[in-house]
Amino acid sequence: MREIVFDTETTGTNPATGDRMVEIGCVELVNRCPTGREYHAYFNPERTMPSEAEAVHGLSTIFLSDKPLFAHGCEELLDFIGDSPLIAHNASFDFGFLNAELERCGRDPVCLSRMICTLVMARSKHPGGKHSLDALCTRFGVDRSQRVKHGALLDAQLLAQVYVELTGGRQIGLSLLAETIAVADQPAASLRPAARAVRPPRPHAASLDELAAHAQFMNGIREPLWAAHRA
Repeated sequence: MREIVFDTETTGTNPATGDRMVEIGCVELVNRCPTGREYHAYFNPERTMPSEAEAVHGLSTIFLSDKPLFAHGCEELLDFIGDSPLIAHNASFDFGFLNAELERCGRDPVCLSRMICTLVMARSKHPGGKHSLDALCTRFGVDRSQRVKHGALLDAQLLAQVYVELTGGRQIGLSLLAETIAVADQPAASLRPAARAVRPPRPHAASLDELAAHAQFMNGIREPLWAAHRA
C-alpha cells in the first residue's frame, strides 16, 4: 500500500485571511516502509513573511523571492502524491493550506477522505501524553537532533518514522524481517541442536540404616489402608 507523509510551512495560520504555503515536503511509504522517493519545494508566497512565522521555520521574504509560484509547481506535486492517502500531523492545518493553494490556481482540492492525522492517532493511543512531533519523536526514540527549526521535508521524514511507530509497523514488520534474515544467514550446521553431555546415573539404592528406619516407621502406623486392601 502506497502512502504519502507530508508537512507544510506557511506565512501564518489561516489561508482564509491571506496566509500562504511556502514549503512542502513529502515522503513516500510503501507497506509502511520509506522507499527513498521524496518531493520537496519552496514557493514564493507573493507577500512578505511575518517575523513570527520566520522565527518558526527560518524562511525569509528575501529567500523566497526567487522561488516559483505554487501554480507553476503544482503539477509535479500532484503527480507525486497521486491518489494515495496523505498523512500529516494536525492534518486539517496542512490540508487547509494545500487545498487553498490548489483552489487559488483553479485546481480541484484534495478530498478529505484521503486525510490521515497522526495527531488524532497519538491522542487516541496515548491519552494524557504530549502529542507534538518533538514529544512523539522522544517517545518513540526517533532522532530529531537535526531539527533546529521547522522544515517541511525534515519534519515529514521524522513524521514518517512516528507514523510507522503509531501503527506498530516497525515492530511487527521489521522485527519479523530481521528475524527471517538472521535465520537465513546462519549455516545449516548452526541450526542443529547442540550436543548435550550425558552424565552417568547416580546410585540410588537405600542403605541398611535407611531400610531399618523405614521399617520402624512403617511398623508404627496403626491400621494402614494397604493392610485392609491386602485382606
